[in-house]
Amino acid sequence: MPQPIAVLPLKKEEGRSAGRLSLQVPLFIRARDGQGEQFLELAKTLDISATGACIACSRPLNPGSLLTITIPAPSITSSALIPAGMPPIRCKVTRRKEAGDIFILGVEFLKPIG
Repeated sequence: MPQPIAVLPLKKEEGRSAGRLSLQVPLFIRARDGQGEQFLELAKTLDISATGACIACSRPLNPGSLLTITIPAPSITSSALIPAGMPPIRCKVTRRKEAGDIFILGVEFLKPIG
């Protein structure tokens, strides 16, 4: 049975172009590491907005790195009225913070969602 998710209201902070939603969503990151090797990794959002997200992952991606995130969507029905899932989202890392063996990445979407 899926765990309930606590959703907090959007909060728009000074200096931000969009309000952020504190929401943990699993996602896949596809990018290149420091040696130029492509990888695919499971990570999760800590918060998300129309223009970017805060992501927790185990890879130390540097600011300026480009990546693609994909949010997996379970197949509920085959109805044409329900979209199959979100298309991949291209992002740029804007900041990185180390938190033990996890890295907190601030990413900016190259094209706003929503």
